[in-house]
Amino acid sequence: MPRMVGKLPPKRDDRTLLFEEYLSPRLAEPPARVDRESRVHRWPMYANDRLCDCTCAAAAHMVQSWTAYARRREIVPEWRAVVASYYAITGGRDEGAYCLDVLKHWRAAGVGGDRIAAFAQLRDRDSTQLKLAIDLFGSCYLGFALPDFALHTRRRWDVPASGSTGNARPNERNGHCVSVMGYDAAHLYIVTWGRLKAVTWAFFSAYMDEAYAVLSRDWLSAARKAPSGFGLRALRRDLERLGGR
Repeated sequence: MPRMVGKLPPKRDDRTLLFEEYLSPRLAEPPARVDRESRVHRWPMYANDRLCDCTCAAAAHMVQSWTAYARRREIVPEWRAVVASYYAITGGRDEGAYCLDVLKHWRAAGVGGDRIAAFAQLRDRDSTQLKLAIDLFGSCYLGFALPDFALHTRRRWDVPASGSTGNARPNERNGHCVSVMGYDAAHLYIVTWGRLKAVTWAFFSAYMDEAYAVLSRDWLSAARKAPSGFGLRALRRDLERLGGR
């Protein structure tokens, strides 16, 4: 099966809101295990076997999970609409995309027919923030600088015993965006290239290079309330102050 990547190196913007700024000190520890993948039985490829559109494919997979769990009726974005969003972001070129550009477009215009409410950046390699993002908001938008060997194995992703050197070193040319749908003590569970894959926490620590909590209108309650302990009102105020970015 062909495997395209397509996440460009992390793009920084000093205005990007930080997830940690909206977490209450009284927020409970994340649960030991979260599963936001079991109700979804098919993960479309969204053309990521022939296009470098992983950043938009990951967004579409998150929509599937959000709607399957929050609405009890899964919405599967149409693949042509997802590809159209990708080309709208890249100006018609198939050269990959920056996660930050996709997130901004997703909020302003939508990806595959879905628009998000907001997003906030997680601290690099912070497993607690990652768990909280998945628990509170149903998933996480995660970028890797994949090692070469990860492109050629269908097995779970883990750091080799020899460490992250040689063909196991992080490689920005293999930038890849995935959706994280769950975790337990041993693994993260991501969706990539149309299937669910287990990823060890050691792999996450060695190869992640950006991560975002994404607030979906599907996930939030009808009253637009965030889960207890998250400052959604403050986040919206900051978004308005920044002019929606």
